[in-house]
Amino acid sequence: MSLSAREKFIAMVSNDRLKKSEAIIILEGDGLNRVAEGARLYKDGWAPLVVISGGIDKPPHSLPAKKMLPALLSFGVPERAIFLEERSMNTREQAVEIMKLVKERKWRSIILVASHYHQYRSYLTFLKAMNEAGLKILIIVAPERNLSWFADEQDAGGRRVDVLETEFEKIETYKASGHIVSFEEAIEYQEWKENN
Repeated sequence: MSLSAREKFIAMVSNDRLKKSEAIIILEGDGLNRVAEGARLYKDGWAPLVVISGGIDKPPHSLPAKKMLPALLSFGVPERAIFLEERSMNTREQAVEIMKLVKERKWRSIILVASHYHQYRSYLTFLKAMNEAGLKILIIVAPERNLSWFADEQDAGGRRVDVLETEFEKIETYKASGHIVSFEEAIEYQEWKENN
């Protein structure tokens, strides 16, 4: 029995290797849980800049970048090392806005911080936006892993194991609308990334 492209993709993305980058991108969602991981990566020296991306204001699950800023500062990230992207209202818009920054600042690599259940869809979305922008950069996935799968978490919208199922349903919907790359395209990109 061979693995499906989806299964290979999940295994690869779940075990992405960190690499020094120009920026750490924290996607809004899941309350403030992603902020701690972004701060840890910054303090460990993986990138000199942290971008908080998102403008949705629907607490406790979605907080806009400006409301996540105090938490990032409280973790010891200096304000001079933080950039706020507040225009985007969903993952697709976040990907498009971040790719504008990538192009403008000539970044060669970014670290994408999402929750463990959101990493797959966000990665596929960012790859699509990268392709549409005519870019070829390293996108490294570094999800917040210290999260419960089975506890009923208000800030996550319920049990994260159930939210994960919803994420894969969204992947199918967004694939049909052309907003994400396929699992096969992501696997090809992973091979390119590993060789660069």
